[in-house]
Amino acid sequence: MSSGERVRAAAVKLFAAKGFHGTGIRDLAQEAELSSASLYHYMGTKEDLLVEIMATSLRRLLDAAAKATAGAGDPVARLRALVALHVLAHAAQPAETRVVDNEVDALSDAARARVVALRDEYEELWAQAIEDGVAAGVFHTAHPAVTRLALLEMCSGVARWYSPRGPLPLDGLARHYAELALRALGHPGEVAVTDLRPCLEVVAQVWDVPHQKDRK
Repeated sequence: MSSGERVRAAAVKLFAAKGFHGTGIRDLAQEAELSSASLYHYMGTKEDLLVEIMATSLRRLLDAAAKATAGAGDPVARLRALVALHVLAHAAQPAETRVVDNEVDALSDAARARVVALRDEYEELWAQAIEDGVAAGVFHTAHPAVTRLALLEMCSGVARWYSPRGPLPLDGLARHYAELALRALGHPGEVAVTDLRPCLEVVAQVWDVPHQKDRK
């Protein structure tokens, strides 16, 4: 691992555990095994480092969402893929996704606008799938925007508690969450979700992680 990669890994770990404001330059230097003076060579300012982590993570999520929903005109299939992908990403990369989800308010106005624009672009994929489903009569919710936010919060929470030692493997967890989401949207038909291999493959490709964590 290069020095720059060590700095980024240290920042993800510490920002997730202690928060952006709770992490000092000395903390980062110590975790990355560098001197405080040399740290700036690899990170710019501390906010620069946070923005890079958040923007990169959101771009990966957007890229993965585009791949997972490619060719899926059916809003049910799109929403199912988005839920499964979000759960898998948050389970596979819990520290990085916690930073993205929790540290937006730590950013300056300009940096926040850049990150929020990426977040909004991603959430629009969810909004469009739900709106299309309501229009087609396959989803039933009086408050699509509130339902979308509730589903995102539900799926993002996986990053706080998921363990490969738990009762469900990753594919089973993603499948269960997709079924919960379809029920929450009042889908009238059979909600059992079966083949999630495309989502698993996208997560493995975009985040360079195994299709499923081994339980020990």
